[in-house]
Amino acid sequence: MATIGLDRLYYAKITEDTNGDETYETPKPLAKAISAELSVELAEATLYADDGAAEIVKEFKSGTLTLGIDDIGVAAAGDLTGATIDDNHVLISTSEDGGAPVAIGFRAQKANGKYRYFWLYRVKFGIPATNLATKGDSITFSTPTIEGTVLRRNKLDGQGKHPWKAEVNEGDEGVTSTVINSWFNEVYEPTFAAPSGTEE
Repeated sequence: MATIGLDRLYYAKITEDTNGDETYETPKPLAKAISAELSVELAEATLYADDGAAEIVKEFKSGTLTLGIDDIGVAAAGDLTGATIDDNHVLISTSEDGGAPVAIGFRAQKANGKYRYFWLYRVKFGIPATNLATKGDSITFSTPTIEGTVLRRNKLDGQGKHPWKAEVNEGDEGVTSTVINSWFNEVYEPTFAAPSGTEE
């Protein structure tokens, strides 16, 4: 179903243990969302046999997330880009900056009034683009955009795989209100029933 809205843009800082497995901090609001564009790059391989394609494998390689936002506060800018805040509360960006990866969550309203919810588990952002214009005969809003690279997370899920995105539709069969209502309280952790015949 088509989406007609976008809001509730959150980010969660990541800490990693000695194995690189992620632990997510409590999500914080990032900014008011204007747009979110996600493109995905796949790694692809084709095995040829008997003069034809016998097997084709396509796997997630990375993605690009471009966010249009109303404004990015100094604290969020520091968390996402590695910029620092000096003693006078001025945001200082240096050539050595390199922000740590974060998780990004948001939701998009569907035409039926319900929402589609997202978490991207590991996104590394660059420096926000700033668009400025002088005031003319008409009012034009200039808003920042920030682009990040979407990566799979290091921590394995319950099936031994590396997730990069979680997505759920409000109102779909089997989706509980608990999942929806707590979506932005913490970064969603995949849950899988143990295979039959195995013990916890």
